[in-house]
Amino acid sequence: MTVYAALLRGINVGGHNKIKMSELRDVLEAAGCKQVQTYIQSGNVVLTSELDASSLQRLIEDQIQNTFGISISVVIRSSADFEAIMRQCPYNEETLLEGESIHVSMLSGIPHEDGLNRLAAAEKGDDEYTIIGPDVHLLFRKSIRDSKLAVHLSKLGTPGTVRNWNTMKKLSDMISKIEG
Repeated sequence: MTVYAALLRGINVGGHNKIKMSELRDVLEAAGCKQVQTYIQSGNVVLTSELDASSLQRLIEDQIQNTFGISISVVIRSSADFEAIMRQCPYNEETLLEGESIHVSMLSGIPHEDGLNRLAAAEKGDDEYTIIGPDVHLLFRKSIRDSKLAVHLSKLGTPGTVRNWNTMKKLSDMISKIEG
């Protein structure tokens, strides 16, 4: 069994695509996932499965479509992938100034060169980013809501979902506890 983080894109945001996490846990357990745990209402799931990441992604997307009637993207990271994201973050939370924050956009695949070029050419303001494989580490100098960089992430041309550093740390802790 592999421990995974499953990150649902665009649920329970602004009153759209509502899914109760308790119902999602039940659906995933009925579909064969084990040790299913959720964190807050925005689609963060940690679980174990015998499936590979790609098969697990399809399973979760299909279960959500069939049960809740919602078509969303799910980004899957194995515990090893998630550990690497945390370890490789180029920004240090200990040195953040007031108002600054770290986020990670986990993409469904590695962005193509044209997407990388479009993002590089976009106005980012004072914000920074570093792309490592299919993950974009983000340093926002002010709020993500006011960030020019955040608006331009779609220029990568690869769907993804963004989590703040506190959520990333919590998911990392949940993964560690399952792995024992």
